[in-house]
Amino acid sequence: MTDIKKAILSPDAPAPIGPYSQAIQLGNLVFCSGQIPLDPKSGQIVGQDIETQTNQVMQNISAVLKAGGLEFSNVIKSTIFIKNMNDFAKVNVIYGEFFKAPFPARSTVEVARLPKDVLIEIEVIAAK
Repeated sequence: MTDIKKAILSPDAPAPIGPYSQAIQLGNLVFCSGQIPLDPKSGQIVGQDIETQTNQVMQNISAVLKAGGLEFSNVIKSTIFIKNMNDFAKVNVIYGEFFKAPFPARSTVEVARLPKDVLIEIEVIAAK
């Protein structure tokens, strides 16, 4: 491997609670770990509704991107994990507020359970 991977860490996003990085840069690509709706200062879950949780997830992603010298316009792929596919339209509205065309490629998957029993987790891949 000719490129060296580099960890990206933002104090404005929740600290990793396991053996993973908030994001890894390899060449011009940045792979951001999934973010859940944790307040980066308190470590507590933010909100009990999908709208509040989605907004916090997007704020956390923004902080990680910023730490890597990126913004949402650099995102080329996202994956959304939601507890209830019936919340998709609500998630889509908030998610859409953070992006402009051309929008990143995206997958959305309903899952049985997420860490800390949150309602949503989103991961992104960005390019410099």
